[in-house]
Amino acid sequence: MKVTKACKNCSAITEEDKCPLCGGETSKDWQGYVVIIDHTKSEIAKRMGINVNGKFALKVR
Repeated sequence: MKVTKACKNCSAITEEDKCPLCGGETSKDWQGYVVIIDHTKSEIAKRMGINVNGKFALKVR
């Protein structure tokens, strides 16, 4: 079973050791998540600075 991790830079959730979106380092220590379906219309995506659709952590350590 793979462990989900979150990117320390962009908060994208992945199972990889490096983030597929920005290439940043990932961490196993994260909390909460949000799924962005349409980043162009999402107020949450705008506030978090997200400009792609996907699953993102709310807090990454």
